[in-house]
Amino acid sequence: MEKILIPVEGMTCGGCTSSVEKALCARDGINTATPSLEGANVEVEFDPAIIIQGQIEEAIRDAGFDVPG
Repeated sequence: MEKILIPVEGMTCGGCTSSVEKALCARDGINTATPSLEGANVEVEFDPAIIIQGQIEEAIRDAGFDVPG
């Protein structure tokens, strides 16, 4: 397992963080997703043999949020 911290733009409330967490945890290969409203990011623990960072960022965008860069 690997951990990464991904910046997320557009999270404004607890419902937003819940949406990000649910969207990520629904993907194969993601063990945990811990969004931080204050930090405007999400810490993701994942299996790089199953999912890569680009796919994780895509899941965040699909949930309606932005990943800068």
